[in-house]
Amino acid sequence: MELNGSEIAEIGAEAAVDRKANSVVVLDLRGLSSVADFFVICSGNSSTHVAGIADIIEEKLDEHSVKLWHREGGRKASWILLDYIDVIVHVFTEEAREFYGLERLWGDAPRTEISDQ
Repeated sequence: MELNGSEIAEIGAEAAVDRKANSVVVLDLRGLSSVADFFVICSGNSSTHVAGIADIIEEKLDEHSVKLWHREGGRKASWILLDYIDVIVHVFTEEAREFYGLERLWGDAPRTEISDQ
């Protein structure tokens, strides 16, 4: 069974929370952008943490037969982007997240904050 964008975003966000990502947010861009339907945005405490978060998201989505279309950013990156076409996952260091300000740029998008509760 093929997952829709909302389900992919949810699995990705939950995987990030499981890996102790900070401030996990899902932005619903439907009707606002042709780039993607959802952004999952989160941050890690270091480039190593960022890589670990990205790896677990990729692993969990692969378990659901959701194939990664493109990945940007390496093991020591401050920003790793995982492109699943309808869903783009952004994993930042705290500093990079503040600098690029994607949540401010897409401030009119409905947002859901994901917690470990």
